[in-house]
Formats: sequence, structure tokens, C-alpha cells
Amino acid sequence: MSAVTAAVPATIPQLHRDLTTARLPRWAPAVVAAASIALGSAIGIVFDLASHLQWGLIAALLFVVISYTASARVEGRRQAKDRLATSVVWVAFVLAVTPLAALIFYTVQQGIGVVDGNFLSHSMKGVLSSGPGGGIYHALIGTLEQVALATLIAAPVGLLTAVYLVEYGRGRLAKTVTFFVDVMTGVPSIVAGLFVLSVWILGFGFSYSGFAGSLALAILMMPIVVRSTEEMLKLVPNELREASYALGVPRWKTILRIVLPTAVGGITTGVMLAVARITGETAPVLLLVFGADIINNNPFVGPQQSLPMYIWQQYALVNNDFGYARAWGAALVLIAFVMGLNLIARGIARWRSPKAGH
Repeated sequence: MSAVTAAVPATIPQLHRDLTTARLPRWAPAVVAAASIALGSAIGIVFDLASHLQWGLIAALLFVVISYTASARVEGRRQAKDRLATSVVWVAFVLAVTPLAALIFYTVQQGIGVVDGNFLSHSMKGVLSSGPGGGIYHALIGTLEQVALATLIAAPVGLLTAVYLVEYGRGRLAKTVTFFVDVMTGVPSIVAGLFVLSVWILGFGFSYSGFAGSLALAILMMPIVVRSTEEMLKLVPNELREASYALGVPRWKTILRIVLPTAVGGITTGVMLAVARITGETAPVLLLVFGADIINNNPFVGPQQSLPMYIWQQYALVNNDFGYARAWGAALVLIAFVMGLNLIARGIARWRSPKAGH
């Protein structure tokens, strides 16, 4: 027995050394990636593949195969399977990020030469579409007003609906509301625009305006606010509610003073992401806002411009180099605006998140 017990501690370090000696160096994935890109490019050139996308797919496949083969020969099949999964994850990440990076790079490349103080502070009034000049000031005003009105409509309704579903909703009515919220989440934007067009403009006789577009945007925004707020309210611990009830605080005051302040960071983040979602919508704006080349500060009266419609008009209707340049400049401003909203949402979420140790 003593010989066996003495041998066991001696074999453990040896086994540890056997398991840890055969490892690929840390720089191996980078070398394999560079080699895969070089081989993919060489194959693309040799076989005269015109699309660089094909080159990239070949390089990605080579990266996975070479990583697995090298790991299997040096580290063993068990570790090779782990590297295979890691390689697939990295390839999927690159494939997902590359189109986004290419889109941002191309938009900046095409639009940066147009965006300046004059472009941001002037409208298209008195500017020939076929000539230079003009700006997006009227479209910026329209977009900000339309999105703000849609938020003022959708945020309170979505918040109250989520409070009902989480705190009060029971039975058939709550299930019906949940079902319609799910249905509204998948409604195409053009359908929301057609609904507002039929009811608000054709039915009630109101004119085309920025407010009409805001109604359609609010319809698209509402289910997003409901879903995000509902999930945030569900994360509030029930112990907080029970402690409040135990002190004799009524339910409505518990929701107002305990539940909502606890979830306010997540709720605000959800609202900001919903705002970013509707900012770039084009179909409802095309149907309801009607577009205008002049500055209209009143969203309730007369046609109004917006950035998505401006981009479409300049690219599709003007159809010349000056129109293309203005369209790409407006697209760059729109992307920067949406990106800013997402960064604000992330900042609010991080600021309101519970700190470690508190």
C-alpha cells in the first residue's frame, strides 16, 4: 500500500507534464490566419475568381482546416476539437462584422467630402437638384421632430402596457395583449404606413404632415418598448415588492417608487434602442410625410422632409453626381445619429447598472 501511495504522487507531475508540453504557441492562430489569407488570395488569382468574397470564404475555410489539422498533430484530437470550435466562432464573428465595417467605411468614404457646416445648416430651397449646393437642415429638423413625437406617443403607452402585463396582467386579457404585441413586433413598416394613411389621412381627412409619419413610427416603436420594458420589470426581485407590501404600501405606489426606479436604466436603454430602430424607417415617411425642399418647423401642418426620404429622393430622383454626393452625405449623418443613440443607450445602461460591492 505504501508503494502505491508513493507512486501516485510521482505519476501526477509526470502526467501533468505530458498534458502540458504539447501546445501550439500563442502566435500560432495569427500565423495560420495570415497563411490562410495568403493561400485564399493565391487560389483566387490562380482560378481567376473575380469576387473577393469568394477569396475570403476560401481563406476562412482554410483557416478552420489548418487550425484543426495543426492542433490534431501537435496537441491531440481532443484539444483540436476545442480549437475547431474556437476557429468556427472567430470565422462567424469576422463574417458578421465584415459587411458592417465595409458599409461604414464606404459610407464615410463617399459622404465625408460633402458633410460640412454649409451642408448641415442649409436646405434645398432654391437649389437646383441637378447642380451643387444645398443641405439637409430641413431633413434634420423633420427627422428630429418626427422621432420626438413618435417617442412621446409610444414610450408612455409601451411603458404602461408593460406595467400592466407584469404587475396586473392575468387571464385572457393579458394573453390577448401579449399576442397582439408579438404580432405588432413583426408588422412591416409599410403596413403601419398604409394603416395611418387609410385612417388618419383618407378617413379623417387630415393632410400629409410630419405628425402623420410620427403616428406610423409610434406603431413600430410601441411593441419594442413593451417588450424591453417587460423584460426589465421581470428582473426586479420580488423581494422588493413583498417588502414594500409588508410595510403597507399600496401596489401602485410600490410600482411607482420601487419597481420603476429599480428598472429605469434598462427601460431607458430599451426606449433609446427603439428610437434608433425607427429613425431610419423610410416606407411610412414616403407615404405620409410627402417631403418638402423647404424648412417646415411645424410637424402638424404641411409636408415635411426627413433624412431617409431625403436620401431616397437624392439618389433615385435626382440621379446625378451631385444628388449621389448629397445622398451619401445624408446617409453618413443618419448613421452617425443612430450610432450616437446606441452609444447613449449603452452609457445609460452602464451608468444605471448595479456596481460591484454595493
